[in-house]
Amino acid sequence: MTNYLENARPRLQLLSEEQKKVIHNYSIGILENTGIKVESKKALEIFKKSNAVTVESEVVYIQADLVNHAIKVAPSNVEIYKRNGDFAFNLGKNQGVETYFGIGVTNTYFQDIESSWVEPFTRKHMQHSTMLGDMLGNYDMVSTLGIPSDVNAKQSDLYSTLDMYANTKKPLILLISESKTIEDVFELLSFLHGDISEKPFSIPYFNPITPLVLNKSTTDKMIASINMRLPIMYSNYIMYGGTSPISEGGSLALLNAELLAGLVFGQLVKEGSAMILGSLPAAFNMTTMGSYYTPSSYLLNLACAEMMNYYEIPHCGTSGSSNAWRADLLASGDLWQNHLSSCIGKVGCAPFVGGNFDSMAFSPTTVVLSNHIIGVAKKFSKGFTINDETVNPGEINEVGHGGNYFTTEQTLASISELNTESAIWPPLTLDQWKMQGMPETEKILIDHTKELYSTAKKAVDENMYIIDNGEDFIVNKLS
Repeated sequence: MTNYLENARPRLQLLSEEQKKVIHNYSIGILENTGIKVESKKALEIFKKSNAVTVESEVVYIQADLVNHAIKVAPSNVEIYKRNGDFAFNLGKNQGVETYFGIGVTNTYFQDIESSWVEPFTRKHMQHSTMLGDMLGNYDMVSTLGIPSDVNAKQSDLYSTLDMYANTKKPLILLISESKTIEDVFELLSFLHGDISEKPFSIPYFNPITPLVLNKSTTDKMIASINMRLPIMYSNYIMYGGTSPISEGGSLALLNAELLAGLVFGQLVKEGSAMILGSLPAAFNMTTMGSYYTPSSYLLNLACAEMMNYYEIPHCGTSGSSNAWRADLLASGDLWQNHLSSCIGKVGCAPFVGGNFDSMAFSPTTVVLSNHIIGVAKKFSKGFTINDETVNPGEINEVGHGGNYFTTEQTLASISELNTESAIWPPLTLDQWKMQGMPETEKILIDHTKELYSTAKKAVDENMYIIDNGEDFIVNKLS
C-alpha cells in the first residue's frame, strides 16, 4: 500500500514566520523600554535575582536574553490527567492537530433551560452543570463554572472546587478569586485526593491586568501553584480600543509582551515550571461599556496561538462565549467561528464554553449546543486519508460504468461512518416536518438538554459522600 497524503487536513495559518519574528521583536521592545508594573514586593525581589532585569520603583524592565532563556527552559508540553489517574491529554505536543475544550467560567447567574430566565448561581448549579460537562463527550475539562451565591464569599473558592471535584473525573481548570485561599484549596484537594502534583488534574488559572500590570494577587497565586508543582494557565484579557490598542497588530504585540513577562516570572520562581499561555481578546463597546467578540477577536486568538506554537509553549485560548441571549443565532455564530477556527488553527485548548451575556449567565443549553458544534468541527478538522486503500482503484474498476457502490465491500465496511444524524435533531423531510407540526430546532435542543440535565442531577446524588467529606474538612479544618 502506498501512502501519498496520509492525512489531507484543513489548516488555518495566519502569520508568516517573518511576521512572528516581527511581533516577537515588538514585544521585546515593550518589555525592554516600557516594562511591566509589578505590584508585589515579593515578586519584585524574585525579578531582582536576575541580572537581566532592571527595576525602577514598581516597573520591571526585562532584557531579551532573559525572555529567550525563559522560552527555552519552559516545558514545550504538559501532561494533564483525570481525577482517577488516567491520562487525559497533552497540551503542546499536538498543538495544531488537536484542540481541547472545556466548560466554564465564573458566571454569576444560571440560565434556566426552558424559560431562559436567569437566577443567582448556586452550589446546586455548580454540581449539576459539572456533571453535565462530565457526561458530554466533546468536552475534555471543566473550568470553574460560576460563583455560588449561597455560601460565604470568603469560602466560595473552596466550595466551588469541592463541587467540581466531586462531580467529574475530567481535569479541572481552577479560577481562584482570593490569593489567600489558594493554599486552602490545595489543602482541600490533597485531603480528598492525596498527591495532586504527581499526575496533575487541577490547573490553576491566572490573569495579569492589561495593560502591563502584574498584580499582587496573580503573582502570589503563581508562586503558590508553582511551589505545589502544578502546571498553571496564565492568560490575559483585553478589550481592544479600551485596555489595548485598537489595531490588531498593536494588541497582539502588547498581549504577547504580557505573556512573555508572565513566562519570565514563572521561570524565575522555579526554572522548568510548566506554563500554559494564552489570551482572551475582545472588543470594547462604547455604547454598552462592555466587551463583545468580533472577527478581529478570533484573528487575535489564532495569532496568539501561532505565537505560542512559535515559542513551543502550550496554548490556551478563547471559547466563543459571547453576548448571546440564550442558545440562539447569536450564540451559534460565535461558537461556530471560535470552535472551527480553533480546530483548524494552532489553538491548544479553549476551556471556557457555556456563558451568555459576556459570561454573566451559565447556560446548559449553550453547553449542549456547543458540544454538538465541537464534535462537527473536530470531525471536519481531521480531514481524510489518501492512499491505495482509501482510493481503492480495484473497486472503481470493478464497479465500472453506470454501476453503484451501495453494496461494495468498502462501503459495507465503512457504512457506520456515513451516519450524519445529529444526536439532537432528527433528519426530517419536508413532509415529515409538516406532519410533526413544524417543530422548532431550538425547542428540540431545549428538550434534549432537559433530558441530559435531569440525568446529570440524578448522577450527582451518587457523589454526595465526597461532598460530605469535603464540607466537614472545610468547616472543621479550614474555618
